[in-house]
Amino acid sequence: MAKVDKKKKPEKTTPEESFSTFLANGSHAGVVSEPHVLDEESGHETDVMTASFSSQPPLADKQLERSDDAFHEVPALPSIIVQRYEGEKYQEQFHGEGVAYFQGGHVYKGMFSVGVMHGHGLYTWADGVKYEGEFAFNVPMGHGTYTWLDGSCYEGEVCSGIRHGVGTYRCANYSVIYRGQWHHSKRHGKGTIHYNQEATSWYEGELVNNNREGWGVRCYPSGNLYEGQWRNNVRHGEGRMRWLQLGQQYSGIWENGVQHGQGTHTWFLRRVTGSQYPLRNEYTGDFVQGLRHGQGSFYYASGALYKGEWKDNKKHGQGKFIFKNGRIFEGEFVDDHMAEFPAFSLDGSNTPDLSGIRTHTPRPEDGKRAPGGDSGSGPALLGPDMALDITALLENLPENQRDLQLKQVEFVVLRHIAELRAIYSFYSSLGHDQSPDNTFLLSRLQLWRLLKDCSVHQQGITLAQIHSPFSTMLLRRFLSCVVVLAYNTYHKDVEPSDTILVACLSKLMRENIIPNAKNVKGLLFPNPMHAVIAVNYIERCWEIYKAFCRANPTPLADQTMTVRHFIWMFKDLSLFDAELTTGKLLEILSVENPAAYSRYYCNLDLEMTFLEFFEALLGCAELIQYFSTQMGKSKEILQVSTPEEMEPRQSPNATELDSWVQKTHQFFTQRFFPAYEYSLELRREVQEERLRQTALARIALAKAKEDTPVASTTSVVITKQSPASAAKKKRK
Repeated sequence: MAKVDKKKKPEKTTPEESFSTFLANGSHAGVVSEPHVLDEESGHETDVMTASFSSQPPLADKQLERSDDAFHEVPALPSIIVQRYEGEKYQEQFHGEGVAYFQGGHVYKGMFSVGVMHGHGLYTWADGVKYEGEFAFNVPMGHGTYTWLDGSCYEGEVCSGIRHGVGTYRCANYSVIYRGQWHHSKRHGKGTIHYNQEATSWYEGELVNNNREGWGVRCYPSGNLYEGQWRNNVRHGEGRMRWLQLGQQYSGIWENGVQHGQGTHTWFLRRVTGSQYPLRNEYTGDFVQGLRHGQGSFYYASGALYKGEWKDNKKHGQGKFIFKNGRIFEGEFVDDHMAEFPAFSLDGSNTPDLSGIRTHTPRPEDGKRAPGGDSGSGPALLGPDMALDITALLENLPENQRDLQLKQVEFVVLRHIAELRAIYSFYSSLGHDQSPDNTFLLSRLQLWRLLKDCSVHQQGITLAQIHSPFSTMLLRRFLSCVVVLAYNTYHKDVEPSDTILVACLSKLMRENIIPNAKNVKGLLFPNPMHAVIAVNYIERCWEIYKAFCRANPTPLADQTMTVRHFIWMFKDLSLFDAELTTGKLLEILSVENPAAYSRYYCNLDLEMTFLEFFEALLGCAELIQYFSTQMGKSKEILQVSTPEEMEPRQSPNATELDSWVQKTHQFFTQRFFPAYEYSLELRREVQEERLRQTALARIALAKAKEDTPVASTTSVVITKQSPASAAKKKRK
């Protein structure tokens, strides 16, 4: 038996290079953050109107990434000098399964072949490090597992005693896991590194000599994500960084971890349900060491635009600023301000007073002709966002007056455009949570509210034929509707002339819209908190409204509901009681529309819009008694957040809101909706019973038909025998 094995282990491998930081822990200040950016250093919100977009979101998380020193090096096998052996032998050599005790306290237990470790075995170093796996001629080779005293381990391919191929390393102390390719005991090739136990911080991509290099994706514990090129563990090349909590994104060229070169930085604003589009501020242009520097364009969420030169994150040099109202300033900018007007604010979010600023409008050739007019009569007075579409209305006028009438009514719209824009913005935001700039589309429901506030429904114009309350319209469609509404309302009161459209629109603006708009009435929209909560019930109520509408006899008219049908609905659903009577219901309807009911008469054939239908239900909800008084339950029921900071919990306003929420919830969820569901179930049962009775009747009829032919045959036979008998009797 050989006491000393002449075969020696290859030289000890060079200790593995430690992980450099898990990722460069941020870069110095660079690309600015736009409106409502949270400064991670201070935890406070930055006022961009005063900060002039000068702070930059961190490029990485504040948490320092741990060192790669946690990755243990693979120990080498010492000179193999066997002090004692226990196991199988063949011709005085270790052969088969056995245990070898080496000089220095190392132990091997496993397979031997002709005196060497060969096959599967477990090698334990004197310091406790273990290797279990395949051996080939005294060398770990193939697939195996290294285990260290602290619980760290490597499992994967091994070549000549070092990690080489595909394997997984788990660090016990720092919960770091690497799965991927290895080359000469270094992370090299494609792999994935998880930096925490929750797997919220990770890197997946290419590595070279233990460093992130090539293409890879890095996700930080905060959820921030970078996808792009790397070099020497930092972002370098083309890539995209997304700050999810801050709502920002940069896509472009990086150099040594900072934005440098051409790129686009976007600041996303919170999108509120119902708004027209996701709002954003966006800069596209040159970056130098993380700062806007060179030529670039900044697009504001409001529609304003700056295009020109930048220096250290500020407008500096020649540039052009287009305000959101279309006015243009071109000239020199110094330190983020106009050189000629240094005190003038350029935040782009508000329409400023331009009376003292040298501006000009876009060139006329940039305009487009509004639909409904002759394309050869010149450019449209209104921009593309306000172009009127009143072709059907113009067909009612003499052909030789149409172009002139269109031009004149455009002048009137242009004269009142500020008021109409403000009215559109105001009513389109009703029933919504606060938005950075209240950019919503006007819905039919909100249009109904506007027309009722302006008493248009009292001019003999029906509003009930408007379709779904959830359909929306752009500003230009709203302007066209106002013009058409003005003509239909007042054309009989105005003498026919070549200015009839102007006269009708001016009268509507003067007598209805300007004096009454924004004075919100009714029960749905006047209280913002009530409106936000009440909209939770609208969709279900719209289904019920459609179900109880009765077809209007006019062929072209839409289905509508009348006061009579509304009362019948309450009777069918058994909603009337001691508190809610027919008289109370009529009083609720007459609050905003006196034509529905008075002490001397009631008009049951008066049409009801869905808005009137829904507000009448809200009025009914206020009549009922409620018993639960816990604010928390109301929040949980409705799944809406009532900001506690708005009013103290014990304040009268909070108590009033709590009472209203409880009453509304109780009426809809415990009375109105269940009553409707019960009526549907009752109808289904009645229908099923009718079908069952019909089926039984058919079965009885079929059975009767089966019995009928037998009786007929008998009678026929008798009939046939009767003549024979008669003949026989005759012969006799």
